[in-house]
Amino acid sequence: MGIDLTKTQLFCGIAPAELDALLQCLDVRKRQYKRGEHLLWDGSPTEQIGVILSGRAIIQIGDVWSNNSVLGSVGPGETFAEAFACVPGEPVLANVTAEEDATALLLNVGRVIAVCSRGCGYHIRLVQNLLALYARKNLQLSRRILHTGSKTIRGRVLSYFSECVKRMGSYSFDIPYSRQQLADYLGVERSALSNELSKMQKDGIIRYEKIILRSWPPVRCARTQLISGIIEKYCRVSVPRQGRLSDPDASCCPDSKFPCGSM
Repeated sequence: MGIDLTKTQLFCGIAPAELDALLQCLDVRKRQYKRGEHLLWDGSPTEQIGVILSGRAIIQIGDVWSNNSVLGSVGPGETFAEAFACVPGEPVLANVTAEEDATALLLNVGRVIAVCSRGCGYHIRLVQNLLALYARKNLQLSRRILHTGSKTIRGRVLSYFSECVKRMGSYSFDIPYSRQQLADYLGVERSALSNELSKMQKDGIIRYEKIILRSWPPVRCARTQLISGIIEKYCRVSVPRQGRLSDPDASCCPDSKFPCGSM
């Protein structure tokens, strides 16, 4: 299937031999999607929990005026639609669209939450994993609320970049969004986001390129730490040490090849 399902959040703790029997019990189906194809449509009910096997999909909501807001993205091993599948007849509130060619495993939720008569330990573990997934998704939505809480675009960008650094354990990290999708996720206009990113690069806060990743060891200075990356796929991020970003100047990085004001 392309990935080891026993290492995914939904099937974590289930042995490979048990997994084969469990998949048969769950009546799973595997589907392939082309880039831009919808895995789920806004307004349609579903009884399927989806697990991405390959590729990536974007989850976004929109209104009748075609204004979109990105809620998140799902990649290999991650799930989607689990909350709506568990409420019979509840229409899905978001579109799930393939960002690239993708393959998904679809599980019937009735088979998932109804533990079989044998009371298999691995089926009980599956339900426990599903509850843990709900909790993680709620935390993800809470993080987005935090990111969009700032009144300034710069504050929203820095909040999101800060989370990426903490999650990845590195200042050079992958962003699963295009420029438009990042703007939708942060709740700002694309042009305004692009303008602010340009200002942040000029101020020495980030460095971004669209095609080639140029990476070098981070440079510590009195006020900031400079990191390398790409804005479309990777980002170079500077994290303020005092909780707010001061105007950088070249003198704060006397030993740096890339002084704060030179980016």
